[in-house]
Amino acid sequence: MSLFDLPTTDTWQPLPLPGGELSLWPRWLSAADADALLAELQAGIPWETHRIRIYGREVDSPRLSCWIGDADATYVYSRTRFEPHPWTPALAALRDRVAAASGARFNSVLANLYRDGNDSMGWHSDNEPELGERPVIASLSLGAVRRFRLKPRHADGRREVRVIELGHGSLLRMAGDTQQHYVHDLPRTSAATGARLNLTFRLVMSGRR
Repeated sequence: MSLFDLPTTDTWQPLPLPGGELSLWPRWLSAADADALLAELQAGIPWETHRIRIYGREVDSPRLSCWIGDADATYVYSRTRFEPHPWTPALAALRDRVAAASGARFNSVLANLYRDGNDSMGWHSDNEPELGERPVIASLSLGAVRRFRLKPRHADGRREVRVIELGHGSLLRMAGDTQQHYVHDLPRTSAATGARLNLTFRLVMSGRR
């Protein structure tokens, strides 16, 4: 039986997010399927250290990444233009399955590898013009459990920060006005933790670059 034909458990769980649209499928992949996919992608993706701009300086991103997608799914992030690597058979099959579960179409995926608790992602929104005004973004997590945080774009207190524990094989769906009203991050952690691989599926609009 194919990895992507195996039955899964649970269903979408809507998460409260005023002005946004957020839902989580905690065990979208079974543990065995998630284990197999993590091992295959960790070894098979051509990982890179992307350069990003922070406060006017170009620095190495604190994680390994790879932009993958259709040939015309060029993406501009932090003033850097990324040309997509081609889909692997496993990622193409996974894209179609994530699309069916999410009720959306995707032509690209950003793969991020957080090697340990020192790797992180700073506060940002996925609101680049290429993604449209109300993008649907599906985020699949594999490996170590990490805290995913959201807060209103103009938050002025820690009480407004929402924390989601993203586990092995979980699928998070962000849609509606989430990227317009909220920013999100994946903070460093001092707790002993292994590698985490995250796949964020997106639809890049042609003609917007």
